[in-house]
Amino acid sequence: MTSCAMPRSDGAAPDAALRRGACPSLAKPMQTGDGLLVRLRPATGGMTPGELRALAAAAERFGNGILEVTARGNLQIRGLTAATVAGLASAISEAGIAIAEGVAIETPPLAGVDADEIVDPRPLARALREAIAALDPPFTLAPKLSIIIDGGGRVHLDDIVADLRLKAVKADDGVAWLLSLGGTARTARSVALLDARETIPSLLAVLGRLAAIGDSARGRDLDAEALGNELAGGERRPARPILRAEPTISAAGMHMAAGGATVLGIGFAFAQTDAASLTAFLRKAEELGATEIRPAPGHGLFVLGLDREAAATAQRLASSLGFRIAPDDPRNHIATCAGTGACASALMETKVVARLMVEAAPELLDGSMSVHLSGCPKGCARPSSSELTLVGAPSGYALVVNGTASVAPSAYTDANGIKTALAHLGALVRQNKDAGESARSCLTRLGAARIAAAFEQG
Repeated sequence: MTSCAMPRSDGAAPDAALRRGACPSLAKPMQTGDGLLVRLRPATGGMTPGELRALAAAAERFGNGILEVTARGNLQIRGLTAATVAGLASAISEAGIAIAEGVAIETPPLAGVDADEIVDPRPLARALREAIAALDPPFTLAPKLSIIIDGGGRVHLDDIVADLRLKAVKADDGVAWLLSLGGTARTARSVALLDARETIPSLLAVLGRLAAIGDSARGRDLDAEALGNELAGGERRPARPILRAEPTISAAGMHMAAGGATVLGIGFAFAQTDAASLTAFLRKAEELGATEIRPAPGHGLFVLGLDREAAATAQRLASSLGFRIAPDDPRNHIATCAGTGACASALMETKVVARLMVEAAPELLDGSMSVHLSGCPKGCARPSSSELTLVGAPSGYALVVNGTASVAPSAYTDANGIKTALAHLGALVRQNKDAGESARSCLTRLGAARIAAAFEQG
């Protein structure tokens, strides 16, 4: 056990049956408990308030009116049927909303306006999309393969898992790009430090290597050291810097953009909202001067174009409509999937349990760690490890300490005992935390056995 990681309950790899396939899209919706689900990525990274209002109206007309922003910052529309998907597609087209297709190439939600970024990553992302689209014959790649191109700003994608990651770093002669493989920024394996001219050829070479392995190959399947030597072509390279993960910035709150502009961040409560609430917010935001809405990782939206006073007015409205508006909102630190009723696999009403946690165990939600509530062992809301993960089980609820939803749990409680179990976890932190100590540090010190015992305490 170390000071930076809570004790692991089980390090086993996920069962093959729990691995997710292709992402749902307009062309290939996914069947869930509340109908078909479609996931969308705006091609330009954002939409006008009017375009997002049109999408909300389409979600209400053709789905069940529930919209979500995923942990990666993608939009989801729920409750569709085979007969209504075509209507949704037509509405999106009529609204002029361009949807990204092909390999997922992601940039931070404030790319181009982040006051701290080293370089705007969007031109490089655009050039890569064009280069991939021009391949003849095209590469056949894993459906869920993802590439992150991060300009090194304050609002970053370090916590998002990617197969290939390019992150801008400052170099003696300007800007260089650090290429790494697999995982988050904290766990990624560095491959090479590239100058701007090398990035596209190098990424295509890596994608070609993955395609040669097969259509299920991911970044984790490549040898980073061997790949780095291959890209170097026998030449001596400068030392690769260590890719250090930066603290995550909550989408909820006021943010300063380049030139002193204000960006308003709001979050969806437990990852989703209804079309009526979103429409009411967007209509007022547009009246106040909002020009662009960008979906953000962490289930949020960034609103651009408002001055400080207008942003404060819009923020108050967002709060009244149930959106998260502040970095210290305890709901920021709970990751939930759709849960029972919305997903056929789920065995937990995740939104209900999330509200219980806010009420019964606020001590866990001080921002030092994330709590993952997963309806089943697939862990869709947070594929990476969490300090505490609660998983729906046939007999109640399973608790995983410092692991993913798919690993062996440390403790169980029955369906009637969940509120008491959560209260005991909160009390464990409250009664044992030293002055100035975070919940995460406290639980790390106490260890998995005491955490499990508190959860199962009658």
